[in-house]
Amino acid sequence: MFSGEISTPIAVAVAIALFFLFLALVAALVRIVRADNPFDRVVALDLIGGVCLCSLVVFAIRFGQPVLLDSAFALAVMSYLGTVAFARYLEKGDD
Repeated sequence: MFSGEISTPIAVAVAIALFFLFLALVAALVRIVRADNPFDRVVALDLIGGVCLCSLVVFAIRFGQPVLLDSAFALAVMSYLGTVAFARYLEKGDD
């Protein structure tokens, strides 16, 4: 994953960032399972989208692949639109 070298400052920062992103992902998954209402689940799903977005940016920086930044932008737009759609659906209720 780190091209065999972990002593560079960027590689260490990437490892730390990915560790904390993994913790945030686990916390969001726990929140989805234990949420009392659907609004909490929507917020947790939005957090998962943000964590995936940050992971893509971290990988783009580490591996020097700017194409991943384009993918991150597309994921951000889709995550935003999905959250708005869920919020509008939940706002209407069960009519």
